Amino acid sequence: MSAGRADRRSPPRSAPSSQSSAISLPAKAVTIRKNGIEFLSAQPVAPWTEVNLAIESPIEKTRVACRGVVVACDGNRHAGYKVSLLFLGVTPETQRRLDSLALSHLG
Repeated sequence: MSAGRADRRSPPRSAPSSQSSAISLPAKAVTIRKNGIEFLSAQPVAPWTEVNLAIESPIEKTRVACRGVVVACDGNRHAGYKVSLLFLGVTPETQRRLDSLALSHLG
């Protein structure tokens, strides 16, 4: 290749990581809002992290599956981290179930 030509090949891409983890939270540690959820975590969660959720109502024993993005994570390792997550791509049926949970004793 001469000095006057740029290399237009794309750089090698690394394989996407497939890290997954599950967090089980007690109802007292969760606040469900109309458009998101807040919870306390022992570990920080990086902002803009996409998260898949399964929210279970202790009364109905049913799960609501949804996904969201972390918009804030404040705190420290001693007191814990308050994680704020905004729901993404919620269907009308899922929104009705989330509204019901938000109005219940969980919210």
